[in-house]
Amino acid sequence: MITGAAQGLGRAHALAFASAGARLVLNDLDAGALAEVAALTGAVAVPGDIADWDFAAALIGTAVAEHGRLDALVNNAGLARDRMVVNLAEDEWDAVMRVNLKGTAAPLRHAAAHWRARSKAGEAVAARVVNTTSGAGLMGSVGQASYSAAKAGIAALTQVAAAELARYGVTVNAIAPSARTAMTEVVFADAMRAPLSGADFDAMAPENVSPLVVWLAGADSGDVTGRVFEVSGGSVSVAGGWQHGETRDAGRRWHPDELGPVVRDLLSRAPAPAAVYGA
Repeated sequence: MITGAAQGLGRAHALAFASAGARLVLNDLDAGALAEVAALTGAVAVPGDIADWDFAAALIGTAVAEHGRLDALVNNAGLARDRMVVNLAEDEWDAVMRVNLKGTAAPLRHAAAHWRARSKAGEAVAARVVNTTSGAGLMGSVGQASYSAAKAGIAALTQVAAAELARYGVTVNAIAPSARTAMTEVVFADAMRAPLSGADFDAMAPENVSPLVVWLAGADSGDVTGRVFEVSGGSVSVAGGWQHGETRDAGRRWHPDELGPVVRDLLSRAPAPAAVYGA
């Protein structure tokens, strides 16, 4: 199952999975564009709002009804409403959180229930989830406060779900892709522009991201879970998350006046954080 499958990364994923022989259930809010991708891939198209809890449950049910079970869920649906923090609008914040974060959590929750039921019935489950975070969610991005916060939430959700669902035979990973999509080609027009010559490698083509997604959804990746991968063009890397740093323990409550030298010493020993995009 692939969400946000009507265009961009989702469409590229659908074509790649179809080439690999997968039987697909595709979702998007754009019914017309989704139908075109479904026709190209032989998929079942289920248009609708992936952030609607009941619809997400029905979508998982459709996959099970059509194919007997669900093996992999690719959460790709996304939305951006770029604003500086000082200009955030409540309705835009809510929409970004709803589509990106809730639109990932809702199908994940219902897919997890399906896999838990199969596992408790004695079946050996080997299922996969691939979520879509962003460099904005890992490092932050100036002008994208709501999008960065939502995508950071997806990275944390990925880690928690990986820990909780391992007992049922489910792996949960995430990608942070950089590619040309309807969102990025407007915001980052220069960086996302296609090469003038068709002979040159199109590093920002969304199709470059899909091979990793197909691999993460396959049998060979069964020992990989709770990880976030940055992928762009021909490049792939494992992103490093938060780690516990050095500690200073007074064995009692600190006084504010004591903490300046302590904190500065800790900061001097800690690695510098990665720069926020656009800073």
